[in-house]
Amino acid sequence: MTNEQLQKLVEDISNALFHLPFQHLATFNKKLRSTGGRYLLLSHNIDINPKYLEELGVDELVGIIKHELCHYHLHLQGKGYNHGDPDFKQLLKRVDAPRYCSVLKSAEQKRKASYHIYECKDCKQIYKRKKRVNTEKFVCGKCRGKLQEVTRK
Repeated sequence: MTNEQLQKLVEDISNALFHLPFQHLATFNKKLRSTGGRYLLLSHNIDINPKYLEELGVDELVGIIKHELCHYHLHLQGKGYNHGDPDFKQLLKRVDAPRYCSVLKSAEQKRKASYHIYECKDCKQIYKRKKRVNTEKFVCGKCRGKLQEVTRK
């Protein structure tokens, strides 16, 4: 899907569900990592993460667009557009938009797979950590022995 096709899709969803025009720019943004999309308050544009379309399909993309359009239309109307605002929650429910987007399969695999494994040289206690540990500074919590990195998974 191109940016032009995305723009047309956003405009169509806005007209069909919100009965209001979308008069700004909707684009794919490959730099988005932890979210499916975002509404930019200053420019009123919408950025969409293309990975959600690739991995989860058009239905997930439409849900993200509906969510971002809720932010967009409420903000332009001067109503509560933040996630916790009652106006936002009501509009989400009315247009059947998700409150949060699904987790990407690639992000889930990456999150599960990346950690460091340390072992105590004395008591052989195993420690799994997401971040690296300074083995010169930290010691085993069980016997105060020296730690060594076994593998990085």
